[in-house]
Amino acid sequence: MTSPIVIAGGGTGGHVFVAEAVARALIEQGERPESLEFVGSKRGQERTLLANSGIALTLLPGRGLRRSFRPKAIVQNVGALLGLALGIIEMLLRFAKNRPRVVVSVGGYGALAPGIAAGLWRRPLVLVNIDASPGSTHRFLNRFTTASCVITPSTPLRNPTVTGAPVRPELQSLSRSLEDRRAARLRLGCDPDLPFVAVTTGSLGAHSVNEAVRALGALWSSQAITIYHVTGRRDFAEMSSDVPENGLAGAYRLVAFQENMADLYQASDVLICRAGALTVAEITVSGLCAVLIPLPGAPGDHQTKNAQALVDHQAGIMLRDGDLNGATLSATLERLLNDKDRRATMEQAARQLGHPDAANEVASVVLSHG
Repeated sequence: MTSPIVIAGGGTGGHVFVAEAVARALIEQGERPESLEFVGSKRGQERTLLANSGIALTLLPGRGLRRSFRPKAIVQNVGALLGLALGIIEMLLRFAKNRPRVVVSVGGYGALAPGIAAGLWRRPLVLVNIDASPGSTHRFLNRFTTASCVITPSTPLRNPTVTGAPVRPELQSLSRSLEDRRAARLRLGCDPDLPFVAVTTGSLGAHSVNEAVRALGALWSSQAITIYHVTGRRDFAEMSSDVPENGLAGAYRLVAFQENMADLYQASDVLICRAGALTVAEITVSGLCAVLIPLPGAPGDHQTKNAQALVDHQAGIMLRDGDLNGATLSATLERLLNDKDRRATMEQAARQLGHPDAANEVASVVLSHG
């Protein structure tokens, strides 16, 4: 039996979508699904998002460490370290039996045990790092690294190749013509002729953004516009119970999770979002006009750096979370919605920063070591 290629990582949707994009690219380059294996965490979103991938999925115990010295956090961190130890043992035994050709880490705590096992068994380890600043998992695994796939040559990881961030295939050639935007709005059950503002902040959502968008809906109750608000699963029940009574003259659509992001991106005139690395990559590949609200307190303030990279190229607008409310969001959106030329300029600038073939480039790096 051919040794597998192990794609490890997870915890958040961003990590999982990168893993899936890399797997699809490997299959396109000749790998069989049976020769691939996903490894993630039982506490992450891998179980849900990769359940129907057709690729074997192994879920390990453990969780990410909390950056706190409160008693509850200390107890949770002891449990996290115990879970990590069990995961390392499981991966060492598994790799002893069927040594992988190469282990690919997409980051997150789900990648730590497989990455350590790869280093101890001297198996090739390729890091796929989609932030300019590596997270704690990749900083630790860098000592074992054979090669790394990065978004900028200044990323401090060993043997880097600039590939950009892998995005899902359906976004790589997304048409943003007026006709295709109208068709996407119809598929989403919305009026094809109204201006369309999309809101998405990850699978769990962002409470501060959700509150501001709810306030925006009240302020715009007389506006002929569509707000398509993806709240995330955490806030959906609360947001659903307090939708502005009059809605909008256009439509205020509230959903917990958007399965088909291609339709949402294709439909939008303006996207409101966090500034995670994968989101920024999807903005650039899709050519979107975006208002980015970086997550405060993100490790190394990496989301602000991600957003600033777009702002510096006139490819996005950044709004600080601390300044966020219905009024500031309304003022920012009105300027964009009333200036078609500016939106077009931002879309073009964003697309120029994109790496639509990143997944295939990552797959080539992986196969060169496996």
